[in-house]
Amino acid sequence: MTPEAIKEQLKQVKYPGFSRDIVSFGLIRSAAFVDGTVKVSLALTTSDPKVPLQLKREVEKCLLAMPGVKDTIIDLAVSPVKAAGAGAAGGNLAGNSGAPKTIKHAVAIASGKGGVGKSTFSVNLACALAQVLGAQGRHGRVGLMDCDIYGPSVPLMMGLSGRPEVEGDGAEAMLIPMEHHGVKVMSMGFLVDDNTPVVWRGPMIMKTVQQFVQNVKWGELDVLIVDLPPGTGDAQLSLVQTLPLDGAVLVTTPQPAATNVARKGGLMFQKVNVPLLGVAENMSYFVDPAGQRHELFGSGGGAAIAEKLGTLLLGQVPLVPAIREGGDAGRPIVVSAPKSEAAGIFRDIASALLLRLAQPRLTTV
Repeated sequence: MTPEAIKEQLKQVKYPGFSRDIVSFGLIRSAAFVDGTVKVSLALTTSDPKVPLQLKREVEKCLLAMPGVKDTIIDLAVSPVKAAGAGAAGGNLAGNSGAPKTIKHAVAIASGKGGVGKSTFSVNLACALAQVLGAQGRHGRVGLMDCDIYGPSVPLMMGLSGRPEVEGDGAEAMLIPMEHHGVKVMSMGFLVDDNTPVVWRGPMIMKTVQQFVQNVKWGELDVLIVDLPPGTGDAQLSLVQTLPLDGAVLVTTPQPAATNVARKGGLMFQKVNVPLLGVAENMSYFVDPAGQRHELFGSGGGAAIAEKLGTLLLGQVPLVPAIREGGDAGRPIVVSAPKSEAAGIFRDIASALLLRLAQPRLTTV
């Protein structure tokens, strides 16, 4: 029996609370079969004492189900989650790979479901944060990291194109983020051709996320906004393994089809000790030319999901054609129409987020 066959068998064992297996998480350090005994070494980082015990039971059960296996020896090395540093409250599944100390706060923008306008929200929130902080004399201290590997739309919405400059050579080389509307931006969209689809497996996604964190010269930032793809897959897990997060904001539309999935996304962050800073309800309502308000996608979903997750409803963004038009033109509505109602709502959300980040301690529910 080969080590590869043992690892293939162990793909049936899922990390507690996730649909992803322990092999793809990279927890298996070695595997061998000698005289009817399988010996496996695992290493993980967690502060939950229940996780190692559960994993050991599941691994043993899985291995004993293999033909010819009479006994098992399971070595499980457990390291506690290290403190993320000042201003960071996020925990890691596999340890912190080293985030820049110049980033004061890192916030993930997530949604369980696609099509809720998460990237549009991220772009306008980043620009709103830049305006709010700029009014305090803190210019150029907002970053936007586009981790939507498969469908990066941030460059278009921010009015950016081309390739980022590189500073240094070899292992010391650093990417210089592009900057527009007072926001420093890094995206997969800068690095691949528009006609080239990204067909990557988990390890490649993890490596890209790590490079965006560690090999980009972000400089001094008050807030780094991280735009995640929908779901609870490799990009999300890679991020919490790489960058200590101060929290996450969930974006949803009002209807149950979106809020039910957003709740799962919120539970994922809670499982990995990332605080939920709040819920933002996008496309909440539409106001017609006569001034009548129409709730096209229902109402109350954002507030309901925030209550279920024990967090706050940060704000409700209306369904406004100018928001879409601004994204397509590379001029977010916060920039193109700063006095509009929608721009004011984004700035209110930005201010509320800064207040949440200023709290001395954030904990998950």
